[in-house]
Amino acid sequence: MKQVKHWQDPVNALLGAWLVASPWVLGFQSMLVAAAVTTAVGALLVASSIEAMQVPQAWEEWLDVMLGIGLMLAPVLFGFNAVTPALQNALVTGGLVTVLALWVLVTDDEFAASWEEPIR
Repeated sequence: MKQVKHWQDPVNALLGAWLVASPWVLGFQSMLVAAAVTTAVGALLVASSIEAMQVPQAWEEWLDVMLGIGLMLAPVLFGFNAVTPALQNALVTGGLVTVLALWVLVTDDEFAASWEEPIR
C-alpha cells in the first residue's frame, strides 16, 4: 500500500464526504440549491483529494483552496445564506478545506520551492 505524502489530503477527502452527506444530516436537503452546491463541492473535493493522495501535485492543492473559498462564498452567491445550517456548514467546512490545502502548499518543500523560482 502506498503511503500518503500529506495527512491533510485524507482529511480533506473526509470533509468532502461530509459535504455530500451534510444536507441530509443537517436537514437542509429540501433547500435544493444549498443541497446541490454542497454536494457538488463535496464530490469535487473527494475526487481531488483522492488524486492528491495518489500523485501529489501543487495544482490539486490550489484546486482545494479554490473549492474551499468557493464553498464559503456559495451561500451569498447562490442565495442560501438565510439557511443557517447550510451557511454555517459552508463557512466552517470551507475554512477547514482552505487552511489544510494552504498548509500543504506552505510546508511541502517541493511545492514551496516552485514559488521561489523566477519566471522566465
